[in-house]
Amino acid sequence: MIRIMPLDGVKKEEILARSTPLSDVSGAVADIIAAVRARGDAALFEFTEKFDGVKLSSLAVTKAEIDAAVASVDPGFLRILKKAAANIRKYHAMQVRKGFVLDDVPGVVLGQKILPVDVAGIYVPGGTAAYPSTVLMDAIPAKIAGCRQVVMVTPPGKDGKVAPAILAAASVAGVDRIFKIGGAQAVAALAYGTETIPKADKIVGPGNAYVAEAKKQVFGVVSIDMIAGPSEILIVADGKSDARQAAADLLSQAEHDKNASAVLVTDSMALAEAVQAEIETQLATLPREAIARVSVENNGKIIVTPDIETAVDVANELAPEHLELCVDDPFALLDRVRHAGSVFLGRACPEALGDYLAGPNHTLPTGGTARFSSPLSVDDFVKKTQYIYYTDAALADVADDVARFAETEGLSGHARSVLSRRKDKR
Repeated sequence: MIRIMPLDGVKKEEILARSTPLSDVSGAVADIIAAVRARGDAALFEFTEKFDGVKLSSLAVTKAEIDAAVASVDPGFLRILKKAAANIRKYHAMQVRKGFVLDDVPGVVLGQKILPVDVAGIYVPGGTAAYPSTVLMDAIPAKIAGCRQVVMVTPPGKDGKVAPAILAAASVAGVDRIFKIGGAQAVAALAYGTETIPKADKIVGPGNAYVAEAKKQVFGVVSIDMIAGPSEILIVADGKSDARQAAADLLSQAEHDKNASAVLVTDSMALAEAVQAEIETQLATLPREAIARVSVENNGKIIVTPDIETAVDVANELAPEHLELCVDDPFALLDRVRHAGSVFLGRACPEALGDYLAGPNHTLPTGGTARFSSPLSVDDFVKKTQYIYYTDAALADVADDVARFAETEGLSGHARSVLSRRKDKR
């Protein structure tokens, strides 16, 4: 049963505690990466047979496979995929930034160019669940950014195929190339390239502990979005909120993973007790009850605060991935929110809406990293290049200042580099 914790009666450490997976897979992942670097595709085939239980003859997904998958998907779901994609494109198109030119000083031109990375690598989980929503959320911003190539990797099923919904989403999102490979070996392939899989400049997307560790180990060789941890939700709700809805929203995240975190912060003990009871009722009929129950009992909590303003303060301390504000006027609280991945405003805005259809990205910072990081966006797929131009006269005006700065740092070569361009050669 989920715990109820009056704020006055618990230590801050208990409130901030999060589940941390205990398994250390760093050594195994390092071995996998080394094998892929040394043996390329041969290692990928071996790992796919070992970990996914399927012997492949080719890593690449063909156009015929994609076409067949799209044709096999229920037309109603295909319509929803396209509707979600349109919303995601509309939202992320607003994130596109342009470069600038600064030329207000005679003889000086300064500027910044915004350039997409050439190859974006998209990791999409497989296994017990297929997530076409992840394909849309990760690939569409890359396409909007203007990446020359968007490459997707995802583990195959026991039949050697990729789930049709995943391929349909990739088609809708405009993914350029798809490969049947998952796990740490897929991350290694994107980081270093193989005979078949191109080297990526950026790798994004969630995965299991092996995927997360692989992303951590290849960072620096390639850019990554984040090290994703277990999913989490925090609901700030007043006493007018519906206990049934609050419980359902908490369980929507608890069913992801045994390490997921579901937290309710409320100013109403009556609501706290009603939600506690409602969670037990709903767990009894939840298909993923075994996972959700472990999550709720080990990591879930209901924190009772003196007032809603304090509840928001608690939320800021936790910096959750998903934050719901279930109050009459959520916009009145929005300015108080300082740390959250994505905020869901009002009682008619469940977190699941953002997972699939609304448009904002669902790849979000977890584990309190919302204090300093952001949702996946178009910005993740671009880089900035700056440029400087000075005429001879403009350089002469500042040469002495630059030289003195350089000499102060003990770098005479820098000073000489500038002074050598002076016409009087002083």
